[in-house]
Amino acid sequence: MGKKRIITKSAEEALVLEKQKAEVPVTAKRRTTRGLAHIQATYNNTVISITDEQGNVLASSSAGKVGFSGTKKSTPFAASKIAEDVAEKAKKIGIVEIGIFIKGIGAGRESAVRALANKGFMINFIKDVTPVPHNGPRPPKPRRV
Repeated sequence: MGKKRIITKSAEEALVLEKQKAEVPVTAKRRTTRGLAHIQATYNNTVISITDEQGNVLASSSAGKVGFSGTKKSTPFAASKIAEDVAEKAKKIGIVEIGIFIKGIGAGRESAVRALANKGFMINFIKDVTPVPHNGPRPPKPRRV
């Protein structure tokens, strides 16, 4: 197979590449002051998305993205960390006022809302949009003996 060639970059080339990466500013596509926070809290995970008033996602985060794994993803502590992560992203975009939609019955519901409130957002409303079955599941067939 032959020898493998290893290409090494000099220190100067590495510094130039790092400077080029640092010079590119991270700017948001849209600047807005009002947004909607969608919190989905399930038994296994918590996901928070910040959208504009039309529903376009501006920032989002989940427990796995923040660094939690396994059963720790569904804890209230994980939900508060997710909310802090999303809040920082939303502050960069310029969001000041939010409305909150909560979906699901997980453990991170209240802690996510409290974390968003503690980050300095003006909360206009909190609405629970958890789906509820109207008539329940279909009953089982009669037993044949």
